[in-house]
Amino acid sequence: MNPLPPVHAAFRRPLRLTVAAVCALACLGLAACGSNPPQAEGARQDGGKSAERPALKQDPELHAMLPAKIRASKKLVSVNNGSFPPYEIAGSDGHSLTGASADLATALGQLLGVKVEHVTADGLPSSLTGIKAGRYDLALGPIGDFEDRQVSNDFVDWVREYVVFAVQKGNPKKIESLASTCGRRIAVMAGGSAEGVIKQQAKDCAKARKPAVQVQSYKDQPGSILAVRSGRADAFFSSQAPLTYFVQQAKGQLELAGTGKGNGFDDLYQGAVIPKDSPLRKVLVKALTKLMDNGTYASVMKKWDLSDNMLDKPGVNLGGPA
Repeated sequence: MNPLPPVHAAFRRPLRLTVAAVCALACLGLAACGSNPPQAEGARQDGGKSAERPALKQDPELHAMLPAKIRASKKLVSVNNGSFPPYEIAGSDGHSLTGASADLATALGQLLGVKVEHVTADGLPSSLTGIKAGRYDLALGPIGDFEDRQVSNDFVDWVREYVVFAVQKGNPKKIESLASTCGRRIAVMAGGSAEGVIKQQAKDCAKARKPAVQVQSYKDQPGSILAVRSGRADAFFSSQAPLTYFVQQAKGQLELAGTGKGNGFDDLYQGAVIPKDSPLRKVLVKALTKLMDNGTYASVMKKWDLSDNMLDKPGVNLGGPA
């Protein structure tokens, strides 16, 4: 989840989600942010899912809607936070990307008549800061859409998700929901909404005179999941789609817990992030709508076993107030 900011009071209603496994076999060793686990390098990073789709034709109307700077450079710079599989699987060179987001970016680039250039930043805060400063045009994400983030950014949402736990096989610490985390060591992504939720839970545990949650914040997904596998953390609290991916790679050492429950969140939407009131907002909505209508979006999501995360149409700032 991809994969998320400070928590709001409105995050209660869970979403129904079943994500099938994505199976590229990779070590989950701690790597520098933005790189794949070591054994993933040199292997097929898309888990053998590299079937080619016919290139899309450029849409002249959409191309004309792009800002002049982008039309002149013929490229969109999209920032990512490192590996957030199965959406984003970043290469160690800091510029290569595979996964559902990479496939969608390729289709968007073809439709818009530009090349989408991928850049890996050192975590979500750096990505959002870089977008605000104009160093990057957007983050295709998906990144969690929340009202607090909408102060400086707009979201064009294309994914639904909710947040669960990855625990050691057998769930030895009996973590069944957010309420059962008092006294437990919980790993989260630094700067994400799951971090905000678990820190609030630590306060709630203390108020109830229970042992506080021990929050461990990591800058990338592999580091967080390694903490659980090595026993340094009791669980990793994050989006179910990437956690499903990591559980499958762990070859029976991990399992999911707390599924089908709100765990501090309401309906959770994720999508592309752009600067506030950017002209790219209208372009992305129209382009994603076209990719949804022509079946490209569904093809990409099905390829990466994300059909249950699909939206019928893109939405703008769906995580804000109704």
